[in-house]
Amino acid sequence: MRWQVRRVPEGLERRYAEAGWWDDRSLGILLDDALRGAGDRPFNVHSEIRPHRGTIGEVADEARRFASWLRSRGIGPGSSVLMQLPNWREAAITFWGTLYAGAVIVPVVHIYGPKELSHIVRATEPAIVVTPTSFGRIDYLSGIAPLLDATDAEWLVVGETIDLPPRARPFADALAASPIEVPVPVDAGDPVVVAFTSGTTRVPKGVIHSHRTLGFELRQGAQLSAPGGPASLVVAPVGHFIGMLSAFLGSLLRGIPINILDSWAPDRVLRIMLDEDVSLTGGVPFFFTSLMEHPDFTDDHLDHLPTAGLGGAPVPVPLARRLEDAGIAVTRCYGSTEHPTVSGCSFGEEREARILTDGHPLEGVELRLDAEGRISTRGPDLFLGYTDAQLTDEVFDADGWYRTGDVGVLDDRGCLTIVDRSSDLIIRGGENVSAREIEEELLLISTVAEVAVVAGPDERYGERVVAVVRPRSVEDRPSLADVHDHLAAVGIARQKWPESLLLVTDFPRTPSGKVQKFHLRQQIRSDGLEHELE
Repeated sequence: MRWQVRRVPEGLERRYAEAGWWDDRSLGILLDDALRGAGDRPFNVHSEIRPHRGTIGEVADEARRFASWLRSRGIGPGSSVLMQLPNWREAAITFWGTLYAGAVIVPVVHIYGPKELSHIVRATEPAIVVTPTSFGRIDYLSGIAPLLDATDAEWLVVGETIDLPPRARPFADALAASPIEVPVPVDAGDPVVVAFTSGTTRVPKGVIHSHRTLGFELRQGAQLSAPGGPASLVVAPVGHFIGMLSAFLGSLLRGIPINILDSWAPDRVLRIMLDEDVSLTGGVPFFFTSLMEHPDFTDDHLDHLPTAGLGGAPVPVPLARRLEDAGIAVTRCYGSTEHPTVSGCSFGEEREARILTDGHPLEGVELRLDAEGRISTRGPDLFLGYTDAQLTDEVFDADGWYRTGDVGVLDDRGCLTIVDRSSDLIIRGGENVSAREIEEELLLISTVAEVAVVAGPDERYGERVVAVVRPRSVEDRPSLADVHDHLAAVGIARQKWPESLLLVTDFPRTPSGKVQKFHLRQQIRSDGLEHELE
C-alpha cells in the first residue's frame, strides 16, 4: 500500500463488526449484487454534448469489459485509476470497472485545472488517467499532456479522437475485451476511493476511504432517503466523491433508474423534471433556490419536489422555512469528505429539528464538543487518513477521534448546529475553496500589499469568495479584473475566483498583528467594508 493510513483502534473495529456496520464485502461485491435484477432499469445521461439513453445492464456490461482491459494490463488491487470526467456514461463505466478490477478509484472534479491535477497525480501515481478531450471552456488535451510526461500512466480520452497527443488513446479501445465475470477479491479494509478536497491547505487533500467505510455510508444513506416519489436526477458532479457514490451506487441500492445531468442549467432541469418524471431530491441550497426563482417554475414542478435533503454548504434557515412552507419536506445534514454523514434527520422527524439544526448523530457515529464547541467525531464511515501522513497525524488522536475543524452547539434534543469553522474554508455552492491558496496567489500582484480571503453570504450559493485587499497605495489599486486575469494565468480553477473585491486601509487585528477574519466576515455581512477607501 503506497499510503500510510491510520490504524483504527482494535476496540472500534470489533464494535463495528459486532454491530454489523462493517463486514468483509468489497464495493465490487456490493456493486455486483446490486446490479443483479437492475439490468432493465433506465440509465440516462442528460447532456447536450454526450447524451445517452439506455439501460443499467448495457452500461454494466461495458464496465465489466473495462475491468477486463484493466486486468490485462496488470491493474488491480494496489493500483489506482484517476477519473476526471463530467456526468457521462463513461464515468459510470470507469467507476464500476475499477471496482470490478479491485483497483482504487480517484475521482477528480472536472473543473480542476493543471495546478490541482498535477498535485493529485503526484499523490496517487495513477496507472490509468481518464479525461474528456474538452468540456465547456476546458481543453484537457493541452493541459494534461505535460503532467503525464513524467509518469507511466496510460491516458484514455472520451470525445473526439482526431489528432490526439501521442500519450492519449480513445476510451473506446478499452471496451473491446471480453467482460470480467466476477469482481476481483480484495480486503474490505483496504483503500478503494481517494477523494480530493481543497480543505484549508494550498493544495487539495487526498482523503482515503476503504470498502468498509463507504459500504457503511452507502447503507446508511439508503436508509435516510425518503421512500417513494419520483426518481432522483443527480446533478452533483460525479468527480466529487459524494456525487459519484450517489449516482452510481446509491441509485442501485435504492432500486431506482439512474439519471445524471452534466451541466447545471435551471431551465433544462425544470424541463427534464417534467419530461422524465424525475426529482431533485438533495444537494446544496443553490440548486433549489435557482429552480424556484426561475420564471419557468410552476406548480407541476413543485409536485416533483416532495423532499429536499440539504447539505454540502451552509443552509440559511429562511430558505429551509421557505421550502417547507411551499410543501417541500426539508432535512439538513452535516458531514464532509472525511466523515461523510455525521448528523441528520429523517423526513419523518420533528419539523423544527429538521430545518433549524443539522440533525442528531446518526447510527454508529460518536460526537463530542470541547469547551469552545470544536467538534470531534468517530464512526464506521470515518476515513482512514490523508495521502499526506503528516496531515493525518494532525487531525487524529490515539483513540481514533477526528478533529473536524468545525464549531457547533448541541441542543437539549441532542441535535447539532454548525455555527462556525475554525478551518479557513469557503463553501461556494458545494465547492470547497481554500482561502490560503487564493491569498498566496493574490500577493503576487504588484498592487497588493496584503490580502485576506473570506466567505461572504450569498443567497444562491450559500457563500461567495470575497477578497479583502490592502493596496500598496490608494492611487494604484488592483481591480477585480486584475485579480481574475492573474488567477487565470496561474491556472487556478474558475470556481475559486473571488466574486467581490473590497479595498481597505487596514485590517482588524489581534495584538500580535494577525488579521481577525471573523471580524471581516461580520463587517461584510453588515456592508461595513463596502466603501472603506472611497
